[in-house]
Amino acid sequence: MTSVSKHLLYPADIFADREPCLVSTVLGSCVSVCLHDPVLHQGAINHYILPYWNGIDLATMKYGNLSIIRIIEEMLVLGSKYQNIVAKVYGGAQVLSGMPTNFHIGKRNIQLASTILEEFRIPVIFSDVGGNKGRKITFNTFTGEVDFYLIRKREGSKY
Repeated sequence: MTSVSKHLLYPADIFADREPCLVSTVLGSCVSVCLHDPVLHQGAINHYILPYWNGIDLATMKYGNLSIIRIIEEMLVLGSKYQNIVAKVYGGAQVLSGMPTNFHIGKRNIQLASTILEEFRIPVIFSDVGGNKGRKITFNTFTGEVDFYLIRKREGSKY
């Protein structure tokens, strides 16, 4: 690996490429699935906000059920085989306190990732999900490594 480009992944977006790249994003209740093919040294990542597209709004990558399938398809287009793809999953925190438990979007986002990856028989080799703190992650598409840290909440800040 000679040079590595950098890419900032925004919410409701995906990234996939054959070329090595460090892809960074910040997650709260959102989830990112990082797919890596250690044979071809390539990867794909998403950043989805909500678990399911309801069929009414525009079908965008902000919905996990569309976004996860899309990055799997992107890996296949890049030449990966299902049996070589592994996954790492991050995010899904409950960053807003006082929300009803049945409204916990992060938990639903986590469950969706697990369900879809299981359906496609893609093993999750690592995950750091849930809790009440956001995360900043940087995914190396060449090595599959993910650097991450929890974002500390600032209480009582004034400008």
